[in-house]
Amino acid sequence: MNGFMLAVQFFTSIPIRKELPMERKDVTGMYISLPFVGGLIGLAMYSVAVLFVDIIGTGSLLAAVFVVVAGIALTGGLHMDGFADTGDAFFSYRDRVKRLEILDDPRIGAFGAMSLILLIVVKIALVEELIHRNVELLPLFIAVPFLARAGMNVYFSTTRLAKEKGIAHFFKGKLSVGKLMIGSVIMAVAMAAVLGIVLHSILVPVVLLGVLCGSAILFRTWSLKHFGGVSGDLCGAFIEGTEVLLWLAIIICI
Repeated sequence: MNGFMLAVQFFTSIPIRKELPMERKDVTGMYISLPFVGGLIGLAMYSVAVLFVDIIGTGSLLAAVFVVVAGIALTGGLHMDGFADTGDAFFSYRDRVKRLEILDDPRIGAFGAMSLILLIVVKIALVEELIHRNVELLPLFIAVPFLARAGMNVYFSTTRLAKEKGIAHFFKGKLSVGKLMIGSVIMAVAMAAVLGIVLHSILVPVVLLGVLCGSAILFRTWSLKHFGGVSGDLCGAFIEGTEVLLWLAIIICI
């Protein structure tokens, strides 16, 4: 329970004004709980879609805008901040040390702003496409953020730290890496299997797991090459980018 509460406290905007223990088992539990927190965020986004489309009666585009806004609000923009910082750092075309300095800079630059705008526009377009197709949205809205965060756990577990400071360094020092990695793989496979059963499809879960594995491998290689390892901002960028790829894969498959 402490792990789940920590995941809500650190990775959402839901206020939990309580000092929780942060021993190894608690931090490991926090990351193991993170995909479930993602699934709950997806459930809330689905509820917004139902509210606007089925109850208020708006069009799919307006509904998609509010669905994406709900997701941003529930995470406090945490992962999008990481995506923007990663855009600023990478497109600076500076050396590795300078890129890490840019990641730590709380200000947003032109490339970060453009990356953020592009991300939001693409996510709105993908959600609108799904709503417009009138497919069964509930399992998809739960599975995509769940899988993206499970993949992030594997990426975080298997990648060395880019810097010896920061929140990622603090958490990884208190993490049971093997337990987290194995648990996250099992959770991702189980979620994909359940999704396949619900959708009566073998193709969708296979493709989603393939996209997830490819994202983790390629982003890990890219992170090591350009940043020397993983950081909190890069983890946020991974979640946002992988969600987009998973949504796109679903649209292509269904």
